[in-house]
Amino acid sequence: MMRLHDFLDYQARDYPDKDYAIFGDQVMSYEDARLMSNRIGNALIELGLEKGDRVAYLSKNSLEYPLIMFGSSRAGVVPVPLNYRLAPLELKYIINDSEAKALIVSSEYVDDMNSVRDQFTTVEHFIVADYSPAEGFEAFYPWVKSSAETRPDREITPADPLYQMYTSGTTGNPKGAVLLQGSVTTQVHQFQYRRPREVGERNLIVAPMYHAAAAITTLATVAATGTLVIKEAFDPVDVIKELSEGEIVHVTLVPAMIQACLVMVPDAAERSYDMLKTISYGASPIAEETLRNAISVFECEFWQGYGMTETTAVLAQLSHDDHVKALDGNAHLLLAAGRPILGTQIKIVDGDDNEVPVGTVGEICGRGPQIMSRYWNLDEATEKALKGGWMHTGDAGRLDEEGYIYIEDRLKDMIISGGENVYPREIENCIFEHEAIADCGVIGIPSEKWGETIHAVVVLKADKQVSEEEIIAHCRERIAHFKCPRSIEVIDELPRNPSGKVLKKDLRKKHWGDQARGVS
Repeated sequence: MMRLHDFLDYQARDYPDKDYAIFGDQVMSYEDARLMSNRIGNALIELGLEKGDRVAYLSKNSLEYPLIMFGSSRAGVVPVPLNYRLAPLELKYIINDSEAKALIVSSEYVDDMNSVRDQFTTVEHFIVADYSPAEGFEAFYPWVKSSAETRPDREITPADPLYQMYTSGTTGNPKGAVLLQGSVTTQVHQFQYRRPREVGERNLIVAPMYHAAAAITTLATVAATGTLVIKEAFDPVDVIKELSEGEIVHVTLVPAMIQACLVMVPDAAERSYDMLKTISYGASPIAEETLRNAISVFECEFWQGYGMTETTAVLAQLSHDDHVKALDGNAHLLLAAGRPILGTQIKIVDGDDNEVPVGTVGEICGRGPQIMSRYWNLDEATEKALKGGWMHTGDAGRLDEEGYIYIEDRLKDMIISGGENVYPREIENCIFEHEAIADCGVIGIPSEKWGETIHAVVVLKADKQVSEEEIIAHCRERIAHFKCPRSIEVIDELPRNPSGKVLKKDLRKKHWGDQARGVS
């Protein structure tokens, strides 16, 4: 197995002048990317960071984002990508939990980080990803360019950690999934084996790079000597323009993005997409109608990926051929999440971790070389998740006779809204802080735009009144906006089982009715 930076070195040797990345009016070659990542690696070492030390990074998509990944790989320093949509206090928790010794942020987040700076417990170095310093932050480019272009003198092995991504847990606190060099580079090879790419093909990067799907798409593009066309954030009008006019060959989108492109761009169906070969989608299930419409409009190959942060990204794929079969009379395949990718096994287990017969619903478990090594500083959670060497996904599903996976529901109460994982307990805890709330249950309800939106069912205290707008405003002051409920329902009593657990299936039934599965 290889190290991540080996891909960049190899491609820069053979194709030094090929376009590595395009960001706005900035264009960088493979050789320039190699030299810049060397500088970043040396700069991190010169800060005194040792192998295994963490560096947190907060930014929207940028030219620097993948360079920091490759540079950190050379130094054996472990990047911790941060979700810029989180509130400062939420980010503070992750930065402290990861024990990050350095923090790199884009200029727009300097004030947010300064607002909680006195609460950081391990950060020693503060860097702003800009040419000029900011209050309390050293400027990224002068810092990096003072370092050597030569390859850092540090031995990195496939068994070393490459990056640490945080995935929320039902207990409320995020967990840091540690992905090794060998796990990530193996996932890149798994992608390349099934879907070979050609040198110079342009891949549009619009999903956030802190997300597992965008990260692996970015790294796989470089491994194939493709060109990253990086957009700071998703905009449906811009995406359609790029796909129809920008010589884009590949793009990875979450279903909510596909839906937005189809419904928010009036002439999307009238344009031609002659260069576009593949659209990959994942992070949440897609509505059958949306998928059929997208296939008709874009007339390219569609690939679905199923997995999670803890599996680098993908455990199973629904291939282009599977989509063709589905549209050719096997419509049930449109509800499938695919079959295991190369070197990966999937099984379904019951509550006692025993494998169940084909067609029986249970917990989906996966095993393969792309699985995380552990949760950071969480031995008990690691042991539970990786019991018997299998990643226990927390998803309820079944396998059919051909090995296709069907996700039926979630064992955990996670909601996926616009490709973002949202856990009800955190929102419920926030709502419970309101003086008028006696009881609360949060669920996901169907949304054409987002897949699911967050809906809170509340019981008010006697003689208390509160409006829907007040509860939503209360949440927006305390947690990230994408986690806040979009709608509130007031009832007299929440349905509970004999042990007191809220029967969320009963709450969902009103909204999901007889749909084939309880997720969007």
